[in-house]
Amino acid sequence: MRQAWRVADVRAAEKALMATLPEGTLMQRAAAGLARRCALLLEDDGGVYGARVLLLVGSGDNGGDTLYAGAALARRGAQVRALLLRPDRVHLAGLAALRAAGGRSVREMPDRADLVLDGIVGIGASGGLRAPAAGHVARLGDLRGRSGGRPPVVAVDVPSGVAVDTGDVPGEAVTADVTVTFGCLKPAHVVGPAAVRCGQVELVDIGLGPVLRAGPAVRVPDAADIAEWWPAPGPASDKYTRGVVGIATGSAQYPGAALLSTSGALAGPTGMVRYAGSAHREVVRAHPSVVAVSRVLDAGRVQAWVCGSGLGTDDEARTTLRTVLATSVPVVLDADALTLLVDGSHAEDLRRDAPLVITPHDGEFKRLAGEAPGADRVGAACRLAAWINAVVLLKGDRTIVATPGGEVWVNPTGSSALATAGSGDVLAGLLGSLLAGGLSPERAAIAAAYAHGLAGRWAADDGPVTSSDVAAALRPAVAALLE
Repeated sequence: MRQAWRVADVRAAEKALMATLPEGTLMQRAAAGLARRCALLLEDDGGVYGARVLLLVGSGDNGGDTLYAGAALARRGAQVRALLLRPDRVHLAGLAALRAAGGRSVREMPDRADLVLDGIVGIGASGGLRAPAAGHVARLGDLRGRSGGRPPVVAVDVPSGVAVDTGDVPGEAVTADVTVTFGCLKPAHVVGPAAVRCGQVELVDIGLGPVLRAGPAVRVPDAADIAEWWPAPGPASDKYTRGVVGIATGSAQYPGAALLSTSGALAGPTGMVRYAGSAHREVVRAHPSVVAVSRVLDAGRVQAWVCGSGLGTDDEARTTLRTVLATSVPVVLDADALTLLVDGSHAEDLRRDAPLVITPHDGEFKRLAGEAPGADRVGAACRLAAWINAVVLLKGDRTIVATPGGEVWVNPTGSSALATAGSGDVLAGLLGSLLAGGLSPERAAIAAAYAHGLAGRWAADDGPVTSSDVAAALRPAVAALLE
């Protein structure tokens, strides 16, 4: 598991640690780690000696980290040039170290470089890049390195111009190949469009961990976490003790939603799937193992319900939703169920003791919350989760899972391959199966998103993806995850 902290918490931890160390220690640790990663990149392309390194240097400590790292590379024979964007506010000790090592400052962007370090602004900046920095960044694509192509760009702590606490990109910003960050990850490394701008993220340990007192802003699971959480049958398990999930989805108009959500549930850990809805005949033909009836009241006992995908918004759909919400088991609400909630006719049913998970995309989120998620998707998901007392799975390239208590997870496996009609139906079915299998709502949501993302990637290997492709890829993706 990886974790990321907000800027204010990082600053507080840095202040506490610096009080126990000689002056400049943290900067030297950061610069040493940065120089080491840059050297590895250069070794892959002809070596450090003689390499042309361009430093884009802003003010403050971020610029200091960059200058000290440049000095370390210059001592190894690199030709290091620093373009000072704020000469009046440059880190003087760092600049002196660079010059003492043989590096020098320049006034214009060169035509050639083998490596570029982005040290324009650090984690304390706000807003997109402004002139002249934006103009220099725009010219990075024109540089040519040893191989004739564009040189790699290494961002120092975060790509300049991104919103560190939200992961938003509010204006002009750097797109890095590698981001070397110090002490801990920040939200921009793992969420929102900023995460894409980071490229490969490498964390340099500067001793911050023991003094990070606040809880992380976001958590990011890895495959080992998901495999550990995934419910597994024991020697004494049977189809009932493994969990039974109820699927109340689909309609005469959208029978495919019933088939897709049922496919998602069958790929999960439960021992039985019960379907209740007007597509029961189609479901049984496609999935003979499913127990299918026409009404929720006739479905029998389940440990969790999935409701809404392709359900419609007519009176029959309203009755189905109300019946599901009246149960005492965890419920997943997707698609049309969320639309029915918005009109207020089922708002009172949300006052239930059993867990609730909702799975909106941005449009559904806007209808539920009254406004779009906006730049701060994590904050928006947290507010909605607290307001309706439910776990919110906010779909997107970096799907966010937020709990009413403020805990946030970000899924790292999403891709644009999943942006296809019906893909969310598959996700909802799998999520319900994990809930019925005994996982907590937040773990069920993030585990479902993780496995669903893997399935999307597997399916995309064969070309354009449909939701049927995602459903078919889900079982082998889960099997590979649990190996």
